[in-house]
Amino acid sequence: MKRRETISGFLFVGPMLIGVTVLTLLPILATFLLSMADWNFIAGFKEMKWVGFDNFNRLFDDEGFMKSLRNNAYFLLAVPIYLAISMVLAVIIDKYVYLKGYFKVAYFMPYISSVVAVAIVWQVLFNPSAGPVNQLLMSLGIDNPPKWIADPSYALPSIMMISIWISIGFNLIVYIAGLQSIPKDLYEAADIDGAGTWVKFRSITFPQLSSTSFFLLITGIISTFKVFDLIAVLTKGGPLNSTSMLVWYLYDSAFVNLKIGYASAMAVVLFACVMMITVLQWIGQKKWVNY
Repeated sequence: MKRRETISGFLFVGPMLIGVTVLTLLPILATFLLSMADWNFIAGFKEMKWVGFDNFNRLFDDEGFMKSLRNNAYFLLAVPIYLAISMVLAVIIDKYVYLKGYFKVAYFMPYISSVVAVAIVWQVLFNPSAGPVNQLLMSLGIDNPPKWIADPSYALPSIMMISIWISIGFNLIVYIAGLQSIPKDLYEAADIDGAGTWVKFRSITFPQLSSTSFFLLITGIISTFKVFDLIAVLTKGGPLNSTSMLVWYLYDSAFVNLKIGYASAMAVVLFACVMMITVLQWIGQKKWVNY
């Protein structure tokens, strides 16, 4: 009977295991192998040449790749910004606002909306000449407002602003769930001791939300390394590579320039960056996360 139950268990999880193996594990293994090859997939496997670590050596001499890496590092600043905004909004909505359901839906709508539709809306808003944002700024007396996504100096901050606007909704919902799990006894004891709003937030709310913040921090940082759709719709890496990210540069190298081995080396570097940041967070969370 034990053997039959084991076989039945494997049969139930078999489709999932096959899917994970074929769609996830084998492509990961293939990426590591192809990162050491020079290959154009149109030419077929016969034209594949093993080059060892030459692709990795070329990466760090590639100004386009280094620019994309720096842009990704700069884009990480968006994560603590929208985490802070989401936490403050969650506290306000949970404790001081009526019609909580309405505000939850309103803030969550950008997150569940099509990224392409959101990008097109912001493309209209950020239009340098006729966009509502610049029209408002000019009505306030600013004669030369920024050109936003058309200006290399403002393009990446503009993409970050859109990403922050999209991400607030999801983080807000998670923070509200975390707030509702905090024992009310802690706040009652603080009220008896005469603690003010700021003291209760600093001593109760923020520490009790540390595990939630840790989860959102990890997922947020990983998501910044996967930014592609906004760039594909709005800027295509421009102007002057000012918004080129690792995933976009990887896509451009693999499917436009057909450098599969070189793009695979980028994917390995991307994997290493995400893994290193995640490990550092897991080590550091012991000092500030309360369970």
